Amino acid sequence: MALQILLEDPHITIAYDHLNEWLYADWHGEQDLASVQHGALEVLRLMQLQRCHKVLNDNTRVTSMWSEAAEWGGKVWFPMITAVGLQYLAWVYSPNLYSRLSTDLTLQFTTGSSVVATFDDIDTAKAWLAQM
Repeated sequence: MALQILLEDPHITIAYDHLNEWLYADWHGEQDLASVQHGALEVLRLMQLQRCHKVLNDNTRVTSMWSEAAEWGGKVWFPMITAVGLQYLAWVYSPNLYSRLSTDLTLQFTTGSSVVATFDDIDTAKAWLAQM
């Protein structure tokens, strides 16, 4: 990936992949409502700034449950990011079972016209997103 780091925070690093023209959100460590909201809003802002329509959302390094943010993510953030042009989001699960359940719960609350697919590994997610 030809990545340009746009944001480095304690819970998320966001980069723009110039080769693939997508935003790469690398979440890490323990997450909670505040960190998820902050990171998600930064993804939204930077997606608009870069004028891209695809996001590679990587939870590989997330180490905790963050289910308190699931409803907000699905009902508030997804409609917002879809409204500004998100078309495809490849979401890579964390190996942490509780983080994985938080992802699934978020997607249960999700509505909108963007296409979201979940993956167990980043290479498969990248391949799918590149085809879209």
